[in-house]
Amino acid sequence: MLYKKIQSLFNPERYHGWGKSKRYFEGWYYKVITANEKHAMAFIPGIAMDNSGEKQAFVQVLDGKKLTASYHKFPANNFSSESDSFATSIDSNHFKIDMIELNLDNIKGKLRFDGQVPWPNQWYSPGIMGPFAFVPFMECYHGILSMDHSIEGYLEVGAEKIDFSGGRGYIEKDWGHSFPSAYVWLQTNHFSHPGISLKASVAKIPWMGSSFVGFIAGLYFEKKLIQFTTYNRSDLLKSYIDSEKIILILQNRNYRLEINVQRSDTTELASPIQGFMDGRISESMTSNVRTRLINTKNGNVLFEDIGRNAGLEVAGYIPDILIS
Repeated sequence: MLYKKIQSLFNPERYHGWGKSKRYFEGWYYKVITANEKHAMAFIPGIAMDNSGEKQAFVQVLDGKKLTASYHKFPANNFSSESDSFATSIDSNHFKIDMIELNLDNIKGKLRFDGQVPWPNQWYSPGIMGPFAFVPFMECYHGILSMDHSIEGYLEVGAEKIDFSGGRGYIEKDWGHSFPSAYVWLQTNHFSHPGISLKASVAKIPWMGSSFVGFIAGLYFEKKLIQFTTYNRSDLLKSYIDSEKIILILQNRNYRLEINVQRSDTTELASPIQGFMDGRISESMTSNVRTRLINTKNGNVLFEDIGRNAGLEVAGYIPDILIS
């Protein structure tokens, strides 16, 4: 058991719930968008355990264009995950870094992924959590499996056969016992040119009887991931959120990242509270994100564009994460 825990610590994509029996959740998030951008969907497989030890496995499905969501519940013993690689199954639904195979009541098919762009993973900084990955009392941990990749394959959704070949995808995950009490999360890899991806989140982080505003952002641009995080001496200069827009401004030693989001219609999803999926959050998959990257040494604008089909969640008591 200890070996499995150590292996998962240094491989964020793998299952982390070894030895857990209550007050725990773990879920992976697959975002897939067709080449013509007419279909945008997300699939979230996972496991949840409440305070009393009741367990359930699940696969959530979000249709970002139709604004619908469904929650497919399974007995916990239908959930299995490998310890030496990332391979998770829920009944006859299978999830890996390079594929998903779905056999739900109204969704069937297989998608294959290629050209994945993972968040860098060093022994002293495992994935996007950095050194916080070693802290045992965090309420929620996060991982980025792929900032961007291509898709091949199709899905039968009801009576419709949707071809995702040539489309773009994104994969991340969360585990712990609860989502933050206040946070904003966004992601897009649909800019004017392929091969560019943006992910950013700001959250209230409980910490030893107090709390702080934590942030993680990454812009994959010109085959390089530019990182802005709480732990790499970056600064969150501004965090503004209202019902129509979101403005985030972050800066590290060399770059300034300006994010301006135009919010759009949302769909309600289940979210974890003390391990079980009793909470509710709203997610959009059609927001637009104006993004600008500036060289702080000379003031040159290195990148400016609008990201489409952005995943966006805003949840909790937002005043706790505002910075002006």
